[in-house]
Amino acid sequence: MKIAGKYWFLLLLLSLIWGSSFILMKKGMYGPTGEIVFNSNQVATLRILLASLALLPFGYRAIKRIQIKKDMLYFLIVSICGNMLPAFLFTFAETGISSGFAGMLNSTTPIFTIFIGFGFFKIKMTWTQIVGSIIGSVGVVLLLFYGKSVSIQGDWEHIIAVVLATLCYATSLSTIRYKLSHYKSIDIAAIAFILLIIPSIIIFLLERTWIVFEINNIVWDSFIAICILGLIGTAFALFLFNNIIKNTSALFASSVTYFIPIVAVIIGFFFGERLSSYQILSMLIVLLGVFIANSKGFKNSHH
Repeated sequence: MKIAGKYWFLLLLLSLIWGSSFILMKKGMYGPTGEIVFNSNQVATLRILLASLALLPFGYRAIKRIQIKKDMLYFLIVSICGNMLPAFLFTFAETGISSGFAGMLNSTTPIFTIFIGFGFFKIKMTWTQIVGSIIGSVGVVLLLFYGKSVSIQGDWEHIIAVVLATLCYATSLSTIRYKLSHYKSIDIAAIAFILLIIPSIIIFLLERTWIVFEINNIVWDSFIAICILGLIGTAFALFLFNNIIKNTSALFASSVTYFIPIVAVIIGFFFGERLSSYQILSMLIVLLGVFIANSKGFKNSHH
């Protein structure tokens, strides 16, 4: 399967948008001198709420086009695993680890995508996928090990939160690919978020999010970061991402993960974050595994 140049460009654009989302989460939570502005749940809630509202007009149209009874379960999986849980897991994780390291851990998604495709959707694994997955898994273990030993702040729970988030992404990816591929990409994204409007309003209220706007005079810088995160980094990015999945393959789409950590690390570096050479090396092993898993996958995916 030959991938058209247009989709490589979209993949690159998506990498830039998603790669910068890790620092935007930090900027949403912390002010310029490191004081807390919004807590991690408030950032996640605002992000989801803004994205849901942006996609509402599309969702209204989409509801008429889908088979609610037949596919509701799959939309719920995409909604919860692809959007809701990762938003909260990532902001929580970044209260304890750097945005660049969170971006690096995110590079494990394609490896999990292969395992989930194999385990739950009975997709046959090619030899290159098996070899790539093994190399990638070694990289993941090293990344976790070195992440723990050199991460000044941040406990296992912050690292495990990101791993859980990537497992969620992989589950959502596979569900879109194998169960919802007959729908338009914007419909999938819109419905997945419409299902989250009520839960996100409830959490917004439970977290007393509006109080931050009343008591905090530096709130607007953080709120702008969250707006970019919700509207461009979530709503627009999902539209792009679903478009790439539908027109190429789940594996090609998930290879956005090669570029995300690189973008995240470079941006983090500009904001004064430092990573160890062992962490960078571990990330490269993960990416090598993903690359090998992908390589023959492209040639074989025309069946």
